[in-house]
Amino acid sequence: MDLPKHVFFEGKIVPFEEAKVSVATHAFNYGTGVFGGIRGYWNDEKKKIYIFRPYDHYRRFLNSGRMMNMHLPYDEESLIQLTLDLIRLENWQTNIYIRPLIYKADLGIGVRLHDLRDELTIFSMPFKQYVKNDTSAHVTVSSWRRLDDNMIPARGKISGAYANSALIKTDAQRAGFDEALVLNQDGHISEGSAMNVFMVRDGTVITPPVTDNILEGITRKTAMELAKNELSLSVVERPIDRTEIYICDELFMTGSAAEIVAITKVDYRPVGKGEMGPVAGQLRELFSEIVHAKNPKYAHWNVEV
Repeated sequence: MDLPKHVFFEGKIVPFEEAKVSVATHAFNYGTGVFGGIRGYWNDEKKKIYIFRPYDHYRRFLNSGRMMNMHLPYDEESLIQLTLDLIRLENWQTNIYIRPLIYKADLGIGVRLHDLRDELTIFSMPFKQYVKNDTSAHVTVSSWRRLDDNMIPARGKISGAYANSALIKTDAQRAGFDEALVLNQDGHISEGSAMNVFMVRDGTVITPPVTDNILEGITRKTAMELAKNELSLSVVERPIDRTEIYICDELFMTGSAAEIVAITKVDYRPVGKGEMGPVAGQLRELFSEIVHAKNPKYAHWNVEV
């Protein structure tokens, strides 16, 4: 794995080796951090990296911090500028993943959110395929449930909450599946381990609403816009019953790391014809063009490094 050479850490860009925290750091002991997952895509013709929808990502990032009583002297624009400065120093010539974090930085023992110092760090690294079988994934319905909003808000990317995702992902992969689908406390489909879920039934694209304990995904939002505006499909946000996924026409997941993953089998049952369907296929193709800055219509979503 190629590690970064530079990190934004405690107010400045420093060499990667100098960005260290103590074992007594509050976030390390209690999971009191929030993070973002932003992608940058290398355009080989233009020899440039384009960061995809950074304003939307940093808006959600700051909102995640607000839920955790975090306060920083940065807004979306200043965070984008810090990111651009950092990426230019790295001089990557490949697709990358950018990871900003806000964390409770005080040392010591004592669980709380108030009267603690908040720090920001940002780093980047080369990034390839997140789900290996992303055109024909076989998933299972997890025995673990998604966290409820009144436990730990799923709409924020809160570090401690991802223990839930880790339990889901490990059990699924050890059982031989590529991924898992997770039910909320009402028994409806919520998400994958760390991805949003879409279903196609009778020409309608359906995805769980933001009130079903899901992350308010940027790629989810992108897929919804593209399905409406480019594929002329009806997009509906509503609860999805577990048995619906066994009889739907298509099923796919979205996420910044995963992009768009076609699901062709759920618990040994084929989805639709048992192969990637036309909606997922078209969305994958559109998405790839857009994030690599090859579709002028959506150039406003990309920020050139």
